[in-house]
Amino acid sequence: MAGQAFLWQLTVLLLLAAVGMTVLVLKTVTDAQNDARHTSLAVATGFAQAPGLAQVLQQSPDPTAVLQPLALAAQRGSGVDFVDVLSTGGIRYTDPVPALIGQRTQGDIARAAAGQSFTEVFSGSPQKAVRALVPVKDAHGDVVGLVSTGVQTTDISATVNRQLPVLLGAAAGVVVLAAGGAVLVNTRLRRQTRGLGPIEMTRMYEHHDAVLHAVREGVLILDADHRLMLANDEARQLLALRPDAQGRRLDELGLDPGMAALLASGRSVTDEVHPAGDRLLAVNLRPMTARDRPSGLVATLRDTTELRAVAGLAEEARERLRLLYDAGARIGTTLDVPGTAQELADVAVPRLADFVAVDLLEGVADGEEPAAGAVADGVLRRAAHRSVPAGVAEASVRPGGIDVFPPDSPPLRSLATGRSELHRTQDRAITAWLAADPPRAAGSRAYGFHSWIHVPVTARGTTLGVVQFVRFRNPEPFRPEDLALAEELVARAAVALDNARRFARERGTALALRRSLLPQRLPEHSAAAAAYRYLPADPRLGVGGDWFDVIPLSGARVALVVGDVIGHGLRASATMGQLRSAVRTLADVDLAPDELLTRLDDLVIRLASDTAAAPDAQSTGEVTATCLYAVYDPVSGRCSLATAGHPAPVVASPGRDPVVLRMPAGPPLGLGGLPFEAVETELPQESLLALYTDGLVATRHRSMDAGLHALRSALAALDESLEARCERIVRALPPGRPADDATLLLSRVRRLDPERVATWAVPADFAAVAAVRADAVRRLTAWGLADCAFVTELVVSELVTNAIRYGSEPIRLRLIHDRSLICEVSDAGSTAPHLRRARTFDEGGRGLLLVAQLTQRWGTRRSGNGKTIWCEQDLGEDA
Repeated sequence: MAGQAFLWQLTVLLLLAAVGMTVLVLKTVTDAQNDARHTSLAVATGFAQAPGLAQVLQQSPDPTAVLQPLALAAQRGSGVDFVDVLSTGGIRYTDPVPALIGQRTQGDIARAAAGQSFTEVFSGSPQKAVRALVPVKDAHGDVVGLVSTGVQTTDISATVNRQLPVLLGAAAGVVVLAAGGAVLVNTRLRRQTRGLGPIEMTRMYEHHDAVLHAVREGVLILDADHRLMLANDEARQLLALRPDAQGRRLDELGLDPGMAALLASGRSVTDEVHPAGDRLLAVNLRPMTARDRPSGLVATLRDTTELRAVAGLAEEARERLRLLYDAGARIGTTLDVPGTAQELADVAVPRLADFVAVDLLEGVADGEEPAAGAVADGVLRRAAHRSVPAGVAEASVRPGGIDVFPPDSPPLRSLATGRSELHRTQDRAITAWLAADPPRAAGSRAYGFHSWIHVPVTARGTTLGVVQFVRFRNPEPFRPEDLALAEELVARAAVALDNARRFARERGTALALRRSLLPQRLPEHSAAAAAYRYLPADPRLGVGGDWFDVIPLSGARVALVVGDVIGHGLRASATMGQLRSAVRTLADVDLAPDELLTRLDDLVIRLASDTAAAPDAQSTGEVTATCLYAVYDPVSGRCSLATAGHPAPVVASPGRDPVVLRMPAGPPLGLGGLPFEAVETELPQESLLALYTDGLVATRHRSMDAGLHALRSALAALDESLEARCERIVRALPPGRPADDATLLLSRVRRLDPERVATWAVPADFAAVAAVRADAVRRLTAWGLADCAFVTELVVSELVTNAIRYGSEPIRLRLIHDRSLICEVSDAGSTAPHLRRARTFDEGGRGLLLVAQLTQRWGTRRSGNGKTIWCEQDLGEDA
């Protein structure tokens, strides 16, 4: 392309030389005139802008004296023929011809005075010239004068007119040849530059050069032979290339082997990280093709060393935040002090430490309030620990064991001051501590402990213990950031531990209250042998309101009670205690089951009213409970039952499948206004009667019907003790703690031997008292109770006499030989006797007092057809 352009230019020069003589005059005149215009304009502009010229024109009383020497000097130095300084009206201040100073110049003065600079061909005195006029402006932009410079010229118009045809022809030929060459060169260049013009090519080169050397990414271009064609400054710096690297082969550049292999592979790569010396470079490779053949490749390099470091710090910060988030989600899921402490240890290992031990003050796990002041004896109880190796072999004590710390040891000092401590094993505090504790020192050396953190467990102003964080597998020692993270973890766990401690205290109080309100042991009774199981609900729900009772009644009878106060907590337990006491009181009155539930319903309504009226009441005041009350008579073998919204009992008779006893449904206690109905059934000898609360048979995972089926199946098992059968029933429940308290009261009923019961009908005649007395003594003698004959004879005489005197027929006497000797006198009267103090001269009123003094217990019970007065005499252990 350059050779072709040269040939065309040579041809043009030869043609120009041929016609050069013809156009020389015209060219000289034209060039001289153009030069004169440029020169005069440049000189005029420079003189007009000379410093101080405007001040001289404005302020000097004689501008000519000041400016004439300067104008002449400028004329001689610039090569112009004259330099004139004019006023705005065209009056000369300076001129090479002194005679013209003070005269008005000719030409277009008005345009210059208006502030316009221009050149003109001037024809006038003293000579013809090419002249430039430039205004002189002051600091405000106002025109205060003019500068006129010029160069003399010669009139060549006649010469131009004679040579004009020749010049025009030569010019036309030159134009045609030049145009043809330009077209050819332009076509070739556009083919080579893909249509880009010179401006676009220049701009593209400038942009390419700027981007290539200013970009913060290294750029390499290799040809098909793996020779380095281009490397920008950043690439040379990142790869440490030599100054003469360009043009060398890839294996001569001294690159890292991995980087050289990657560049030689020629494959496409996106952000692959490779080492280059002490740097990590992210490499992008793209192959190049020309005419569908590989022509090399382009590689870009980006230094990611600092980015990796920053990314590592960011990842570490994210891991710390993730650890704190997991701690918030995993610590405190249970209201159990050891469980919460173990959750803290599980979260911290191995993400923060290799070994974590949580040591609490004595009594914290049981809910006790730690003593105020510093811990002096250094005795703490291990609540939990966790280690990276299985088995926690490096622990000096096990959970539940006592750990003793010397007075100046870091754990005890942290516990006393309330401040965390971070230590290395070689620190004086650690060495002194380990020296005072040889077993701990031996373990520390064996496992390679090298870094420690001790953080006190403090919540709500109370110090509960201290947590030890140890590293031995992780070679990195603890840093201040790890100390801050450990403090945050322990602070979160401390609140959960304190909540668990408070819950343990409240639960312990509630359980103690509940134990005091429930039967400490079931009474032994010949009518029924009983066993029970009480399963508390999940501790998070608090204690429930289930209760049960076995109450001995008169006439060798026994009452079986099971109830459930709806709800949990101290309020439910307190209500349960009140209801249990009320049931025992009403049972002593020997009320029928339905009447007893009616009285109990009234009591629950009053309790709810009193609770709602309390000034500090925090609940709605509603008290709801269910209750099942059963009375079994071993003489007749019949059982009378009534229910207040409670599940019916299950009866398992010998030789029969267990069945749920059908009973009239009664409303729960506390509704009021609805009646209760009792049902009476006969229970065969050795029948099992199972009373329970709904928590035993109904759970979240099992329906009431499925629970009752499991209960019946357990009752139908082979003959075994009541305790073993209770265990079987409990094991039939789903695993885990029930959602509600579960209570089971299992009773095996027995009939009383008819030979141990004697009954006489007594006529309403005082003369019959002696015969009845004699019959009673004879029966006692037959039973081997002759020692009781005297007291019994007196009691029978008094009770029968009172029945004849104050009662009505029929009158009946019954003696029952049970664990005690029971004497009962029944009549159809409705008047209930009562004790009274007889005066000295009263003839009566001492009968019941005599009965009360001679027997251990006595009382009155009503029946549907009258009343019964009874009394009991203890027979001793041999009876």
